[in-house]
Amino acid sequence: MDLFTHVIIAYLISFGLTLGKSPVYIAAGSLAGGLPDSDILLMPLARRFPLLRHHGITHSILGVTIFAVGGAILGPMVVPGANAWLLLLFMEIGGLVHILLDGFTHFAVPPFAPFSNVELHLDADRAVNGVTLAMSLTSFFLLVYERNTVPLADWLITGWLLLVTYLGYLVLRGVARYIVGKEMKKEGYTAVIPTANPFHWLLVEEHEASGSWSTRFAQYTIGRGIRSPQKAIGVEAPPPATLPVTTANEAIQLSYRPAMQRSRWLASTYRYATVNSSANGFRVHWFSIEFTVFGRAPGIRVDLDARTGEMHLERSWFRLRDLANPTLR
Repeated sequence: MDLFTHVIIAYLISFGLTLGKSPVYIAAGSLAGGLPDSDILLMPLARRFPLLRHHGITHSILGVTIFAVGGAILGPMVVPGANAWLLLLFMEIGGLVHILLDGFTHFAVPPFAPFSNVELHLDADRAVNGVTLAMSLTSFFLLVYERNTVPLADWLITGWLLLVTYLGYLVLRGVARYIVGKEMKKEGYTAVIPTANPFHWLLVEEHEASGSWSTRFAQYTIGRGIRSPQKAIGVEAPPPATLPVTTANEAIQLSYRPAMQRSRWLASTYRYATVNSSANGFRVHWFSIEFTVFGRAPGIRVDLDARTGEMHLERSWFRLRDLANPTLR
């Protein structure tokens, strides 16, 4: 989830546990709710030390405990009179909330690293969801603005209402994920991808072996079933070597491996491609169907010369509407 949502939910849970009466420990919990994402500062070291990657060791029980211990030691120096044990408790809770929220999405986190590589990902929400981001920004404004401008009783009511709203949202997402999981098995798919709308999901099945790859997916709407035609795409190994390239399928076959080599991240997500004709041949858009943000998807644009087979590759964010893929909007 986005950083604002992590901090706000950790804040509200700390608020609920203290009944809104201990600002120091509420602040400690909300700070800890955001600290695991400080691993973004360690990215230059991640190539040498993989545990320092984003969603690595800082997103584990060990990592958040280290943060909590540090807060318990430094906290009383910053806020005289603060109880170190309570600081430890609320910072541990805030950090664990961060892990659980990330695992609730289609990102994966290693809660038991470095002792185990087992990952947690429930695929119940998007990692970056415009709905929750808007909720969090609004919540942040209300909590900060009202703190010193309205009576304390009104501020407490706002806090409780926001806490109930967020918990209700998470319950809605969890129940929807359970329902769509049953439909996934019924329809013969192997995975689900959440969209921004908790009632719309993608059902996915992917196969990859000996250089060949294929995927199929369809949009599922809770209460209505599969509402769009299934989309499918596949690549054989080895790709065709004949020139000139005359069909869209040949363009897909030839561009697949260069595109995946250009973006290892794209190669590790569920992906799809669309093909359009161009002046010299074909333009192929390979993009992720798993990580879409505000109607755009990251991917690789491949301009393929039909006569020579030469390719020009460029990273970009594509508007899904431009790619004529209404399934993914």
